[in-house]
This record gives sequence, C-alpha cells and structure tokens, in this order.
Amino acid sequence: MQMPESRELDRDLGFGSIVAGQSKKRFINRDGSFNVERTGLNFLTSLNLYHSLLTMSWPTFLTLILLLFFLSNVVFGSLYAAVGGSSLVDTSESPMNSLLLRGFFFSVQTFATIGYGTIHPVGIIPNLLVTVESYYSLLANALITGLVFARFARPTAKIVLSDTAIVAPYGDINAFMFRTVNGRSNQLLEVKAQVILARWVNENGRSVRRFDPLQLERRSVTFFPLSWTVVHPIDKDSPMYGASEADLRATDAEFLILLTAVDETFSTTVHQRSSYKMDEVKWGHKFVNIYNKTQNGEPISINIRRLSRVEAAREIQP
Repeated sequence: MQMPESRELDRDLGFGSIVAGQSKKRFINRDGSFNVERTGLNFLTSLNLYHSLLTMSWPTFLTLILLLFFLSNVVFGSLYAAVGGSSLVDTSESPMNSLLLRGFFFSVQTFATIGYGTIHPVGIIPNLLVTVESYYSLLANALITGLVFARFARPTAKIVLSDTAIVAPYGDINAFMFRTVNGRSNQLLEVKAQVILARWVNENGRSVRRFDPLQLERRSVTFFPLSWTVVHPIDKDSPMYGASEADLRATDAEFLILLTAVDETFSTTVHQRSSYKMDEVKWGHKFVNIYNKTQNGEPISINIRRLSRVEAAREIQP
C-alpha cells in the first residue's frame, strides 16, 4: 500500500532530498553537531559576533578577552608615548625610562580604574587621551561583563547517552535500547525522546534514504532524577522487524536521537542530539544494573560509571 503524501512529508527531517539521497556520512555526530557544511554565504551575512562569543568554548572566549585587553592597552600606551616624555610623569622611587612601558602600564591602570597615582598625565592632549580611554574602558568592561553573565545564564542541557546502544531480548521479542542520565546536578522535567531510523531502501528500482520514526515503549518521563532506558520494541509494526544486524549494516542504518526537556532552574526547554551507527550498536547484549545496593533507610542511588557497561544476554529472538 502506498503511503499517503502527508506521511512522507512528515518524515522530512530538514536535511533535504539531496543530502538524504546522496550523502554517505552520518547525519548527526555523537556530540550533537550536524555533519553538513554551508558555503557561499556573504561574510557580513553570516557574521554574528554575539552568537559566536556565546557559543565558543570558554578557553577561546577567555583568550579573546585577554587579547582585547592587551591590544587595547598597547594602542593607548603607544599613543601616550607618542605625545612625548613630558606627557606622563612617573613620581615613583624607580621611574621607568621606557616611554612605551610607562604608557602601557598607565593605560592598564586607567583601563582597570586602578589609579596608583605614581604615573599621571600632564597637558591637555594626554588628559584628552585619558578621557577617551576612560569612555572606551567603560563600554568594554560593561560589554565583557554582560557577555560573561550571558554565557553563565544561557541554559544548556548535558544529557549523557550511553556510548553504545543495544538490541536485546525484551519479553518475548527484541528491542532497541540506549540509556541516558542527566550529567548535571540540576533537575530536568518532562523529558521527551524521539528516535528515527535512517537507512537506504530500494523503492521503485532506485536506492533512496528513508526515515522511519520508531515507536517507543515510553516517549517521555515526567521526572528525571536517575537514569532512563529508552526502549523501542521490535514488534510487527517496527521498521526493524525481521531485520538482522547484517541487514541493517547493509542499509547503512543510523539511529537519530533527539531529547528535549524543561530545565527547572531556568524554566526553559533544552535539547540534546546524538546518533548511533551500527558500529555503536551491540546485538545480543544487555545493560548491567546501574543501581547501587542500598540498605534499609538509604536513598536509591545509581552509579553513572555503569551507564555504558553491557554484558552478554541470552540469545535474542529471530
């Protein structure tokens, strides 16, 4: 029976027919980034300094701030030195003879509003430079403070997925499973999972990429204090029904994972993406028990180090 057009449109994940029909690479990397590139954009169109400063890594961000601080003081220090030796007077017991060094350290004191007082400007032009630098430092410090606050305040999820997924016995049938746990100490609510099977199939004599949503045993959990094993039962309605490990490898299968949750701290929806290729799926294995043994009166606890540990299971059903 031919599938209705609306159902086919619902399976378009946004990669487009060209990527879906030609690309042989995985769609989503394990870190959640998309395995695609965009070229040809105008530089000014694609430039978004604020977004880049918010999303870059902390080491890169701190290095850029340090570079801005250093270069700003080099520029203003050079301007002070260019005015002349009498523009900055050093009254300390060991005055600096280098005009450039004297100008640089005076600029640092002005930029950071330290004001030790041993170096001070003399004349209209040096004082005008101090006025300009004070205004510049006021804006620069305000912007840097806002960026640091925005980076700390930006809600992001760190839902840790097991390194491998498994296909293991599940009652009288098999099931595709993977485990998740919240990698932070905050609380996540209304956690929802979506799993899509991407694979190559033969339709009307041509090979096309097909995306099939997998029905889950439980699509969401209200609370997420411990761990969650996401389970797709491989029943007669499953796209994986009757397919062996070799069959899925032959179709270059990829399991696309999308998790959404509400961050209780910020009351904001957060997302986590990932995927599993067939090399990351173990057949005939099961996850080891992640719960710790508890005595009477002790709280329930889990050992997150066991999140990805598996062991051999009984023979899976054909």
